[in-house]
Amino acid sequence: MEIDILKAEKEEVEVKLESLTIAELLRVYLNKDSGVSFVAWKRDHPTEKPILNLKTKGKTAKKAINDAVVAITKDLDKTLDDFKKMK
Repeated sequence: MEIDILKAEKEEVEVKLESLTIAELLRVYLNKDSGVSFVAWKRDHPTEKPILNLKTKGKTAKKAINDAVVAITKDLDKTLDDFKKMK
């Protein structure tokens, strides 16, 4: 997956993602984090890639994204295990 970093500061990150699905998934999980003060994605036109904007307070933006990815991976692994148990 291709990620373009447009802005990278300690408590603020702006990245252009390849997929709107990934942007929305990250937004949902990042909103659950109490260290995140703002997260949203935007897309100027439907043919363009979404841009995720993240601002944190008391936590680095990189750590917040990492925590969200770990949580997403954990939930997806659990879902996969549940599907494997189905007959």
